[in-house]
Amino acid sequence: MSKPKILYVDDEPLNLMLLKVNFSKQYEVLTAPDGPSGLEILKNNHDIRVVLSDMKMPYMSGIEFIRQATDISPQSSYFIVTGFDFNAEIQEAQQQGLIRKYFSKPFKLNEIDFEIQQSLQLN
Repeated sequence: MSKPKILYVDDEPLNLMLLKVNFSKQYEVLTAPDGPSGLEILKNNHDIRVVLSDMKMPYMSGIEFIRQATDISPQSSYFIVTGFDFNAEIQEAQQQGLIRKYFSKPFKLNEIDFEIQQSLQLN
């Protein structure tokens, strides 16, 4: 049986590597350094189940990326990862059901894994 695919979009290479190294045993982890690259990966991988995105990135914010990503992959579960405080934009995205949850950096891997597992059971 193949591992569930997740996509992590972040402009910080260290964060991409950290998540990939820690989650590659249980998931197929795809990574992208920015929103446009993430959208391209989604277009070419229709079986991505979970998408995590950094909030502050070049070209587009994490929320902008997720708004476009949901058009490509509406069945995926979406999460924001941010090194900044919870703000009105994140709160609105959560209330609209655009994102399931947000995680603060430095992220807690066990918290992210728990939420990924929960979302995989739902979709």
